Amino acid sequence: MKTTRRDFIKKGSAAMGAMIAVPTIIPASALGKNGFIAPSDRITMAVIGAGNQGGNDTRAFLQDERVQITAICDVNKKSDGYWDGKVAGREFIMEMVDQSYQERFGKKYKGTVGYEDFREVLQRKDIDVIELATPDHWHAIPVMMAAAAKKDIYCQKPMSLTVQEGRDMSNAVKHHNVVFQTGSQQRSSEHFRWAVEMVRSGKIGKLKKVTCGLPGGTPDFGKTAHLTEIKPVPKDFNFDMWLGPAPEAPYQPCRTHVNYRWILDYSGGMVTDWGGHHPDIAQWGIGADDSGPIRIQNPKSKWSDHPVYNTATEFYFEAIYENGVELIVSNIGKDIDIPSGVRFHCEAGTVWASREQHHADPVSVLDIKLEEKDRLYTSNNHYRNFIDCVISRKPTAAPAETAHRSITISHLGNIAMMLNQDLEWDPVKEKVKDNFLANQLLSRQMREPWDKVYLKYRV
Repeated sequence: MKTTRRDFIKKGSAAMGAMIAVPTIIPASALGKNGFIAPSDRITMAVIGAGNQGGNDTRAFLQDERVQITAICDVNKKSDGYWDGKVAGREFIMEMVDQSYQERFGKKYKGTVGYEDFREVLQRKDIDVIELATPDHWHAIPVMMAAAAKKDIYCQKPMSLTVQEGRDMSNAVKHHNVVFQTGSQQRSSEHFRWAVEMVRSGKIGKLKKVTCGLPGGTPDFGKTAHLTEIKPVPKDFNFDMWLGPAPEAPYQPCRTHVNYRWILDYSGGMVTDWGGHHPDIAQWGIGADDSGPIRIQNPKSKWSDHPVYNTATEFYFEAIYENGVELIVSNIGKDIDIPSGVRFHCEAGTVWASREQHHADPVSVLDIKLEEKDRLYTSNNHYRNFIDCVISRKPTAAPAETAHRSITISHLGNIAMMLNQDLEWDPVKEKVKDNFLANQLLSRQMREPWDKVYLKYRV
């Protein structure tokens, strides 16, 4: 039986009524008149993770008239320490959402509900989709639980903390047949799409090499890197829940919010933070969305000497594919493009793309006309593409399996650099050949009780 939009938009005007603070006159916009989407046809969304990226994504989804954001979940009520030291947290994002609807509909709104525990959100039958913008170590369990609850999912990149978590997340999404979009928004960029289409069309010859220039270091995005002293946990911040499945650790302001990226217990540094972007485009161009390299070699790295941060500040590794294509991922070396971007080296020329532009060498490549058969998946707005697919039930621009395969490159690169060893990778079995220690690093031990929760939702 064909699934219709009404099959999964199960709310009516009563749900919208809960959003309105006792109005005497309901504006026509709130009733779906004058060109507005009717309440019963809006897709209800909960945002889990109200930090800087959660705020950015919320602002983007607020622009889609088909979406109604009804819940914001975060373990932090409201504080500074986010991007550039700015304020975020669940109350901050709730106020932003209510203000946006007040401006749109002309009536005061106080309908966005706040939560500290994402499990309460997933129990709500009236939530259609979730936007997940938690730290990397808090992706796998919420995704698997949301899939089991039949919620469609927009999950920020990098998709996973480990290779095993990515595999289990992708399996859960497929098993429960939910729509999944990864926040690898470069797949919805005309510049990257043009480069990939040009390469895969074969019009500039066989692909030989791809270079991905990534940023390096451990930038102090949150203006908290110097705050390494152990302190009491702030009021209204559930630090134990923030740690979740990660190892127990003392509270230090430098550890949480946006700068968590530089701690291996929670993320993989710039290698994974940007690994969800440029290497993802490389995989697209290579045509390996459902596979991956067969070898990671020549790892080179320097690691942070910060008292708390321990990710790679300089890095270099090569991923070799079965068809002979070499992918270089690095922030050092003569082959890396500055500013960062993705360069495809083909027999008859090269094409390069960044978020702002694309180039070719020779420049005559820019005049080559692509045919309709050369066109790939077209999305010009990553957020709207997700909602389009929630409605159509078609695959998104960056589905779970694709994102898992892409970020696996970065996970393997980090493992190779940690061990200072080349790795022979089997992309079918998703195991390192003849290397017990490397295989142990494909997963992480989770802290109780989250280890049991994780196992419960594996499929």
